Amino acid sequence: MNTQDELFRAYLKYQGERVKQLRTDARVSDYQLRQEEMELERGKEKERIRRGVLSESSVYSSVNNNVILKVPKGTRDFNASQMRLRSEVLAKVTKIFEQHGAGQMDTPVFERKDILTGKYGDDSKLIYDLKDQGGEILSLRYDLTVPFARHLAENKISSIKRYQIAKVYRRDNPAMGKGRYREFYQCDFDIAGQYDSMIPDAECVKILDEILSSLDIGSFVIKINHRKILDGIFEVAGISPELFRSVSSTVDKLDKTEWQEVADELRTLRGLTDDQISTVAGFVRINGSLLKVLNILMTNTNSQTNLMNSSTAREGIDCMLLLLKLLQSLEMQESRVVFDLSLARGLDYYTGVIYEAVISKPSGSEDDSVGVGSIAGGGRYDNLVGMFDPNNRQVPCVGVSIGVERIFSILEQKRLSSMKPVDVQVYVASAQKEMAEERLRLVGILWDAGIKAEVSYKPNPKLLQQLQYCEDNEIPWAVLTGADEMTREVVKLRNVKERKEVEVGQDEMVEELRKRLGLV
Repeated sequence: MNTQDELFRAYLKYQGERVKQLRTDARVSDYQLRQEEMELERGKEKERIRRGVLSESSVYSSVNNNVILKVPKGTRDFNASQMRLRSEVLAKVTKIFEQHGAGQMDTPVFERKDILTGKYGDDSKLIYDLKDQGGEILSLRYDLTVPFARHLAENKISSIKRYQIAKVYRRDNPAMGKGRYREFYQCDFDIAGQYDSMIPDAECVKILDEILSSLDIGSFVIKINHRKILDGIFEVAGISPELFRSVSSTVDKLDKTEWQEVADELRTLRGLTDDQISTVAGFVRINGSLLKVLNILMTNTNSQTNLMNSSTAREGIDCMLLLLKLLQSLEMQESRVVFDLSLARGLDYYTGVIYEAVISKPSGSEDDSVGVGSIAGGGRYDNLVGMFDPNNRQVPCVGVSIGVERIFSILEQKRLSSMKPVDVQVYVASAQKEMAEERLRLVGILWDAGIKAEVSYKPNPKLLQQLQYCEDNEIPWAVLTGADEMTREVVKLRNVKERKEVEVGQDEMVEELRKRLGLV
């Protein structure tokens, strides 16, 4: 046995022992264990090939038979009908963003890890880290907001209105039936710049209302709160300022968790006393119209829990009073906007108004309890850009983010059964053999004219099969040709649904189809 063989066998022994140890280590992920097991299996197969036990072709088949044909957890494939629905939704969102004067931008799908670190509070544990492949420690983007702030600081931009539609990644426990994935699209709209009033904040709330109203997804409400009011609540409760953000993260769980569980976490994990928890509970259970809640906060006469004693809370209340007036000017439906003091938005970078849209009853559902919860959120983040700027240059920002995957999950249940995978307008067919070139010539004319058209790939398809294809796929018009039609330079236009035909000249074909398709 030569030295190379000895080294290889020693490596196989080492790798075998390593796999055994990993199998007993609870800290090792399934993915990491699977990679090490596959490495061991590849080594054993090389050894069997060297000894002549296996051929390389049989190893290739063996490796392929071990491949697990499934998408990674928390992701999915999309067929043609699903993609058509997604395209319709994103087109509506894009149109509204552009109506409000935003320009489109994009950022890399991964960022330097230090850019993302410390921006998401407790949710930082959900960031996907990448292996070092070129001297940089990188992570997949968690949202579109932090990369946007990095872009502003890097390029010294002080004023911009932008939108971005792109995928983000979160190592969360997926609930695919409710539209919660590990890879998903977000649609972000942001306004950056120094403005004295709350007009940009009101515009973001208005955009959220416009988008959700246009998508016909059912009843929804937009919950609103202010980070300074929350901080004022914690202040009058006697909570240490260093705990404000972590307490906010716990309070933010109230939309999914019972109060008792939240109270237990405040006590055991955050270290709050029973009196402090009682004070917080007295506020975070308050919700209602903007006017109603503002009246409660401003007229509370309890000297111990009077928010008007907190200058921080008063700033937040003043902002909410102004926001109320602006939303009234924008003619927002009062029933769609709820002032909810339990809304905290766990991300650390929010500094002012925060909001979240919740679907209460999906369109077509008889059960009021059926829903996917929060589908959008956002707020003001005035300090985020300064975290990246070497001179701590601040650029005030406010934005809104639509989690469209949850919207898709509702619309798919409602509309997919009736959606065509493609929207072909015309099918070019023939009844005779040896007409493939003529059919291609005619369909080429239609493509050049911008008409969505199809043709059979068979050289000599049967006419009944071609017409049946039109009916099955709801193609409204067929262009029929044959030897006689070629000689006379005409075609027959067939209304597939009515099964009626009319003869027109080939030079009139495009114009006639445009009329009948409503394209002129």
